[in-house]
Amino acid sequence: MYKTYPTFGLFWVNSKLTPAVGCTNHSLYNLYLTVNKKKIINDPVYGFLSIAYDTVYDIIEHPYFQRLRYIQQLGLSSLVYPGALHTRFHHALGATHLMKQALETLMAKDVDISTQEAKAVTLAILLHDIGHGPFSHALEHSLVNIGHETLSLLFMQKLNEEFNGKLTLAIQIFKGEHPKNYLHELVSSQLDMDRLDYLNRDSFFTGVQEGIIGFDRIIKMLDVRNNQLVVEYKGIYSVEQFLIARRLMYWQVYLHKTVLCAEVLLVKILQRAKELAMQGTPLFAPPALKLFLENQFTLTDFEQNPDVFTAFATLGDAEIITAIKAWQTNPDFILSRLCYSLINRKLPKIHLNKTEFDPNHVADLRHKVKQLYRLQTDAETHYFVFHNTTSNSAYSYEGSQINILYRNGVVKNVVEASDYSNLQSLAAPVVKYYLCHPKELA
Repeated sequence: MYKTYPTFGLFWVNSKLTPAVGCTNHSLYNLYLTVNKKKIINDPVYGFLSIAYDTVYDIIEHPYFQRLRYIQQLGLSSLVYPGALHTRFHHALGATHLMKQALETLMAKDVDISTQEAKAVTLAILLHDIGHGPFSHALEHSLVNIGHETLSLLFMQKLNEEFNGKLTLAIQIFKGEHPKNYLHELVSSQLDMDRLDYLNRDSFFTGVQEGIIGFDRIIKMLDVRNNQLVVEYKGIYSVEQFLIARRLMYWQVYLHKTVLCAEVLLVKILQRAKELAMQGTPLFAPPALKLFLENQFTLTDFEQNPDVFTAFATLGDAEIITAIKAWQTNPDFILSRLCYSLINRKLPKIHLNKTEFDPNHVADLRHKVKQLYRLQTDAETHYFVFHNTTSNSAYSYEGSQINILYRNGVVKNVVEASDYSNLQSLAAPVVKYYLCHPKELA
């Protein structure tokens, strides 16, 4: 446990170098810490990544950030793409790396960004997804009912207290309250470092080549005009490719019909487990998960009750999967059947339509499933026959736009600047209706 270096007055405690009591050689200790924080991370997508600031290193080392190692970036997409096992931890580091490149590009073009602002926007992108729970959006629609953006801000505020206000400027940028709007756009916009990384990374790990984008060229073409992020006209084709890739990745990966079916099934499982737990039915679950099954917490509870926040901060995918595996043998037929279906990939049949499904057809399916599984009430059939809509638009006219900078200084929206006739259609939301039911009814 202890390894002493008497000459230097330093010793190791639990794998951390600490100055000995009475040691006056603190300069050597501080030098060690500085060198130790100059880490290099080998990333499969970008190669070697370096950590720009000591505070960034300290945040990465914090348990709140380390929890992202145990939350997969693409949830249940690995049921379709087996290689999609990368985590939110990977993505956060990748987005931070792209932010470093973007800052270098903008500073080389004499954009006004101070050292403190560069550090703050780097921290903002590092922590932009820290509020995600297990399986990302599935938890938001079943156990927590609070958006991950809200929880990310709460995590940042908690960390800011621990780090004596070092994240104050980062929070301001994250919330879009900083006067330099382009810093916020680097973190959250239609062409931010978040989207550039997740498209490139998700394409890499799924093997879906349609998601590959020219992220490096887009970053090199970035500039600022009128307090807004712009892309030089030379990069317009890379932006067009980015928008097309985003559309294809959503329908081929993120909203792939099997992935969609599996994620809705996961939501149904957690809803049923919570329904039983709230009724007092004993359920096996890790302590943190059990707390959320048995209670309906609000944002106020997260803000004022340290136990609630700490419990959420310990949840990962493993806790959810462990519980679902155990629930396969639960006496409740609905819960056990749903859990067996997910764990063994015996997923329901899913149909996609451009128009709404016939209500009579849905009612007929529910009647049949009630007889097939001998369910007690009509409400229980909704766990096995469910339908809804899903939608996506690759580009939106709402909020910040992707702006193209011409050589004469004129700035235009990318849709207006592009000569690609179909680009405008990418802004129209595509809505699809889905219907899921047990394959026995097929």
